[in-house]
Amino acid sequence: MIDGRIVDLSHTLYPGREEYHLDLVTHKTDELYPQYRVDPGVWYILQDISMSSHCGTHIEFPYHHSKDGMDAGSYPLERLIGDALLLDYTQKKRGEAVTFSEIREHEEKIKEGDMLIFNFNCARLYRTPQSHERPYITTEAVRWLVLKKKISLIGSDASGIEVPNAPNQPNHQFLMDHGVPII
Repeated sequence: MIDGRIVDLSHTLYPGREEYHLDLVTHKTDELYPQYRVDPGVWYILQDISMSSHCGTHIEFPYHHSKDGMDAGSYPLERLIGDALLLDYTQKKRGEAVTFSEIREHEEKIKEGDMLIFNFNCARLYRTPQSHERPYITTEAVRWLVLKKKISLIGSDASGIEVPNAPNQPNHQFLMDHGVPII
């Protein structure tokens, strides 16, 4: 929240226009459920939605990389709501790292248990061929944020925070193993 306002950071989803699958099928209700009588000319529909958990703005819960981690249905909602600290790294270019020393510059601002949101100015790249051209956060910085600051959540306006081409996504794995969701 900013000054008591809720800030919605999500992108609108459009079937057929997302990188990950999002399908929407529309049915007349009485086609699926004949027990619901519908007079001719009355609009009464149901829709089936099938989508990837990575479609659009999404939360990656610990179960994403930890088979014993909490999934979306078991993760406490109250741990996803609250004030977040916005860290501005808009000066970072594609492929550049946010290093441990750069994160330490914010040590006094980052409080134990904080939710952190990184602004890389990458939301503007959503649904473009450049959507995955982004900075990243070093594993050393992520480890410090989790172990020293005990952050409760990490988010970004980019398509990810992962070290480019690193096998097994070490940032994801460490965060998920410690119960820290990624937005």
